This record gives sequence, C-alpha cells and structure tokens, in this order.
Amino acid sequence: MNQRHKMNRTRRKALLAVAGLVLGGGGLAVVNAGANASSPGGQTAAAVACPSVEERLPDVSAGARAEVRRDLSLMRQDIVAADARLASGKGVSSRSVLGRLWSKRSAALERIEIAVERGGSARPQNLQSLSLCTVQDGKTAEVKAQGGQQQGAGQPPAGAPGAGQPPAGGPSPEDFVDITTVPPNVQKARAGRSASTGTFRSRCGVNAQGLFNSDNVIVAPGVANGAHHTHDYVGAVGVDGFTTNESLAASRTTCTNGDRSTYYWPVLRDRSGVQESDADKQGGGAEGNIGAILTPATVSLQFVGNPRSKVTAMPRFLRIITGDAKANANGGANANARFTCTGLENRVELKDKYPICPQGSKLMRVSKFQSCWDGKNTDSANHRSHVAFADARGTCPAGFRPIPQLVQRVTYNGLAGSTGFAIDSFPESLHKPVTDHGDFINAMPDALMKQAVSCINTGRRCG
Repeated sequence: MNQRHKMNRTRRKALLAVAGLVLGGGGLAVVNAGANASSPGGQTAAAVACPSVEERLPDVSAGARAEVRRDLSLMRQDIVAADARLASGKGVSSRSVLGRLWSKRSAALERIEIAVERGGSARPQNLQSLSLCTVQDGKTAEVKAQGGQQQGAGQPPAGAPGAGQPPAGGPSPEDFVDITTVPPNVQKARAGRSASTGTFRSRCGVNAQGLFNSDNVIVAPGVANGAHHTHDYVGAVGVDGFTTNESLAASRTTCTNGDRSTYYWPVLRDRSGVQESDADKQGGGAEGNIGAILTPATVSLQFVGNPRSKVTAMPRFLRIITGDAKANANGGANANARFTCTGLENRVELKDKYPICPQGSKLMRVSKFQSCWDGKNTDSANHRSHVAFADARGTCPAGFRPIPQLVQRVTYNGLAGSTGFAIDSFPESLHKPVTDHGDFINAMPDALMKQAVSCINTGRRCG
C-alpha cells in the first residue's frame, strides 16, 4: 500500500510538471509548459507543449490576482487532461486533442485579459497567440494532424484562427433542422387563482439605425470589445462598455414610452458571401464573425406575469443575462437559446439547432429572461445568482420573489429554406445556436415600472 501511495505521488508530481505552472507566495512563478514523460517501453511518449502565459503578463494587481490564478490553474488542469487523452491509447488524434485544448485556453486567456484590466493594469496584448499548443513526441516538434499529415509547430488546429484569419468551421450542416419535422409542444403552465396574467410591452424599434458594438457592459464593464462579437441594441441610445447607471438614466431612447432600458443580443448575419463593413475589425471578421448583418423584421419586448402569484417591481438598473455565449464549452447548464419560425410557434422551440423555415415564415429567436429576484442585488459576481428562473409551476426558489419576466422575440425576413446564416459568437464558440443569449439592464423610470406591474397584476394588456 505504501509503495502504491508513493507511485501515485510520483505520478501526480509528473503531471504537475507537464502542466508547467507553479503558483507560489503572493506572485506568479513560471516554469516551462509541457514536458515529455517516458513510456514503460523506454520511448518518449507524446506530450502537449504550450507557450508560457505567466511571462507575458504584466504585474497583476492584488485585486485581480485571485481570478488570474484561478484561470492559470484551470489551464494547468487542461494541459494535464490533454496529456491524459493522448496517453489513453483510445485512438484519439492529436488534432482533436489540440482543438479542444485551444478552445479552453482561448476562453481562459480572454478572462485573464479582462481581469487584469479590471484590476487597474493595461490590458495584456496578444495573449490569444498563446492559446495554440503543440504535441511533441521526443523526435519532432511538429503537430500531428489527422490522417498522418503534419502541421508546423505552432500552427493552429482545425477551428482555431490562424494569423489574421477567421476560424474555420461553424456552423455545420448538423446545426440546422427542418422546423416542419419538429413535434408540437402542448405543455403549458396552468394559471392559479393568484396568477398575474397581464402583459406590458415596450416598443423600441428594430435597430434600423445600425447601433452596433462588440462591448458588453454587464460582463466586461470598462472594456472595449469585451464581447468579441457584435450586438444589436435597442432602447437606450449610445450604450457601450463604458456606460454607467447615470449615463443610462440620462440617455435618449428608441422606445416610444420613455423606457431607457438597454436590450441587446448578438447580431444575425447572412454568411452566404456578402461582407459587412467590419470584415477586418475586432468583433467582426477579424474574429470570425463574417457576413452581412441582418436587420430584424420585428422586435417584441413583452413583460409577462407569474402563473401562481402577483409580481413585484424590478429595481432600477437590475442586470439580467439569459443564455450562455460559451455554452458549447461550458457544458450548457446556463444555455437558454430558443429558435422557431413564425406560424409554427406551436412546435418545440429548438435549443441547439437553427430552424430551416418554410416559405412564408420568418426565423424567430426567443429569449426568456429570469423571472425571480433575490430582493437585494441588482447584479452579482457571476451576473446570474441574484436572479433565477421559476420552476414549471411558477414557484420561485426560496428567498426569491417574482418579477415581470421579459420575453424577447426577434424575427428576420428572407431566410426561408436557408442554412446560410448564423449568430455572432466568441471565436471559440463557432456560431453554435446553443450559444445564443440576451442581455438587459432595466432603466425604466419608476413610474413606468409601476405601470407595468399594475398592468400585469390586474390582467390588462398595456403598451
């Protein structure tokens, strides 16, 4: 037993050496990433080698150090996992291992950039170039690609962006489904005696003015291009990564009722050949978001009630994110994408597929936001835990109260029968439909929110 324990300790040390990361004292210490371990037969086994991140980082402030350490630790674990996959003997290709590792490292590096900048230091430049790793087998430093071909060391795996090039892949033909083959959905919550059955609408246009940017003031405040993909905006005019509660309250609005809230979501693009003016810019073609941005045909912003109880007012400047822009990498726990086609809304809403709509039907994106609030906070560290979804019966979790639920529906003309479109996404998310999401900051004047709550609780339809 003691001998086995010693062997396990030795193995753990070897894996940590492969990871190439030591977090010591109050700072960040560096060792080389990637090391080759010997196989039982004496030959050098294939191992992942990744460029060092730590030596490219500026001085990390105390406020950002814990977050940066956490992401560096995750990157260490990802390298260990990649080595384990290579050593598993299960026929995995170097290409698939490196592709998965690139996706995770790219996301972690972006989080590090944001954390460093939030901590008061200059945003690190070109960290994304460190997302690409190689496989070394002791004889060459070349990446072994699928099918026996070889790529030069440092060359991106399939799906990763090359030097100045958009990422290959995404969406794939498997990401589309004929909506007419989707079964009907007859599930509907029954309203109780105390239900709040009214609705309230804000009419805020369709962003015909082309008010775009690739910031995200909720997730990355104070950061330019914090989303790495482009958003449509309606409601408050001029919202970007540097918007504050004060500037939001004083903004002009595209809404007809004085609603100064900001509503934003990833743009949809026609990827069939026509390029947009941002073809070589951040948030656009430089990060794989190619094609002409499509202006929605309609945008419906409807607030609905709760099937079991009355709703209470949202606090001003409440921030809500629904869905997950990195759902395909994060496991899908927060995914909330919903696609359908007009005239076929009785079908099951698609969560991980784009619909192919029939002639005469419009593509529709539906975003249903969280409808329960903790009664205290307008935001939280993960931008999620201060709000929650009610269960199927409409019951909020303990400690949460029901609030008006924003249901956003965005439709598009001209896509019947098409598979040539996709939402904007982070580069590593490959435009997958499951990554669709929506963002909302409530900036309704108090009197307007009071009117909305009254309409909903008394069963009226307003706006």
